[in-house]
Amino acid sequence: MRRVLKVSLASALVAATLSVGIASTASAQAYPTGRPGQQQQPGQATADQQQAPAAPRIAPLRRRAAAGPCPYVKILYDAARYVELTGDRVTASNVGFTGEIEGLSSDCGYQFDEPITVETRLLFNLGRGPQAQGDQHTYRYWVAVTERNRAVLDKVYFDLPVTFENGAQTATVTQEQRIVIPRADATTSGDNFEILVGFDVTPAMAEFNRSGSRFRVNAGAQQPTTQPPAQ
Repeated sequence: MRRVLKVSLASALVAATLSVGIASTASAQAYPTGRPGQQQQPGQATADQQQAPAAPRIAPLRRRAAAGPCPYVKILYDAARYVELTGDRVTASNVGFTGEIEGLSSDCGYQFDEPITVETRLLFNLGRGPQAQGDQHTYRYWVAVTERNRAVLDKVYFDLPVTFENGAQTATVTQEQRIVIPRADATTSGDNFEILVGFDVTPAMAEFNRSGSRFRVNAGAQQPTTQPPAQ
């Protein structure tokens, strides 16, 4: 199902509205980012990893023609992960539902005085720990457009309902968005804007993320036992 939202923006750089369309497909940190057309993955590559490029975790988008630079697109570090914790101790046994924005790819296109159209694809890795109740959970995430290094122009929230089928501890979901940013005139280029994405997290979750602490998406899940070989 595709949803199209239109929200008002107040800026000398934009003409009137931001339009965001969402299409979701399911399958069994701000991290540093490049411009659209590149892919953003969590973590920092080692020297060996930089020499030998790894296979992408998320499919790249079709390249579009742009008359100028594209907006920067980033995952906000404080909201890159979602970890529910119960009790007063940070342990794997107290983990409920978890999630991580595992990858991001984007591209943009615009010509003359046309609006800037940004296509993004987000990869979510989701899990449920020992304190998770049930096999369904609705995560929430947001997409924000800002004047680069200045004010937030608008921020839109989206629900991400997930079912962990057949007792699964993890699930992977891909979300695709089309973000349309009207421009005041043809001289307004894409690098005036920045697009940020992240989970809707509590202050405690954001502090947990900032601390650098982390659990796997299936933290605390019971692992299958392996019988020792017969003697």
